[in-house]
Amino acid sequence: MNITHLGEAHFPSPISRNISDNLRVPEHIIFDIETAQKSNLSFELAGPREKLYFNPTQTRAGIVTCGGLCPGLNDVIRSLFNELTYAYGVREVIGFRGGYGGLDPGTPNKPIILTHDFVDDIHKEGGTVLGTSRGPVDVVRAVDNLKKMGINILFTIGGDGTQRGGNALFQEAKKRGHALSVVGIPKTIDNDVAFVSRTFGYLTAVQEAAVVLDRAHMEARSVENGISLVKLMGRHAGFIAAGATVASQDVNFTLVPEVPFELHGEGGFLEVLKKRILNRKHAVIVVAEGAGQDMLEGPQFNRDASGNVFLKDIGLYLRDKIDSYFRSENIPVILRYFDPSYFLRSSPANAEDSILCDLFARNAVHAAMAGKTGLVIGYLHDKFIHVPIELLTSRTKTMDTSGVAWSAVLAATGQPAVFI
Repeated sequence: MNITHLGEAHFPSPISRNISDNLRVPEHIIFDIETAQKSNLSFELAGPREKLYFNPTQTRAGIVTCGGLCPGLNDVIRSLFNELTYAYGVREVIGFRGGYGGLDPGTPNKPIILTHDFVDDIHKEGGTVLGTSRGPVDVVRAVDNLKKMGINILFTIGGDGTQRGGNALFQEAKKRGHALSVVGIPKTIDNDVAFVSRTFGYLTAVQEAAVVLDRAHMEARSVENGISLVKLMGRHAGFIAAGATVASQDVNFTLVPEVPFELHGEGGFLEVLKKRILNRKHAVIVVAEGAGQDMLEGPQFNRDASGNVFLKDIGLYLRDKIDSYFRSENIPVILRYFDPSYFLRSSPANAEDSILCDLFARNAVHAAMAGKTGLVIGYLHDKFIHVPIELLTSRTKTMDTSGVAWSAVLAATGQPAVFI
């Protein structure tokens, strides 16, 4: 996939190691030689280039964080700043506050000049020191402001909505002939970004969720007929639910968006749960927030400020259905409900995610300094790549229910492959 360049790079890079633009990473590395398609996508390998488009001593970079919280946001901000200043000697780095609204010249959340003292300890905290919000960006006013402030590079840290906004900024600047490098760093705790094997924050969420599941298991097994129901994040993909289930090894049922299920009937979820309670006297259930949406009543197309469809609450719905079902069966149960979503996403990053954040950030800086724009940093086959924003926002990633991740869930829980 071709990446847009602002122009020919002339300035020598201070980094001795460099990557050629000719190096590519294929989308798929495992294929049947007899049926292999020649249309297999390939992407530029990320990394420092020999020549820079921007003169570091005359460059101003901006950073903005958007959307929901995710472990590692501050790690990314800190590593962006350190790579820009220590490795490249960039003149000034600006932090735009309060999400895309902070790009508007009329915002009360005025931008701040980042310093080494300011970023020194931010990686030890959850959240984002720049603040965040949901909602679209007024691209005309934002580009006007970026030009007025002399911003050459803008790093957009966020999910699909954020990167769509970044694409709009890139297109507006391009239309005006303004040399603005827009480089996105994909952020989603759900791990559902295309061309990214693992997003930062995901493993921290799995780790924290496993702690919750340990407590939920203790609650369930400490009483007769105890049931613990835990709702985890995962709008369209069940990666957190699956990962936490395998990490815990104490979950008995896992429900994810990729696998439809029925509540009633001989092979339905409630009947299988009843058999478990009668035989083992306790059960732990994990449900991803996007699971079972087809069963719930309510508005179908309401959206939040970022354009995400409002999900109906499968956790509370399932809790009430379980409670009423066992009452109708005259089987007394003690039901505990857990929703740790905000606890998970506001946690500081663990060590593995902190390393991943650092690598995403540094590769983003390399791309921007070389004058590349309209791209998001991807991560495939343990390699960082350049993905055009338009391509990334046109795809979503879900869990392959015929693959090893879901097979591991079925083995850990012992549940049926489907509830029908």
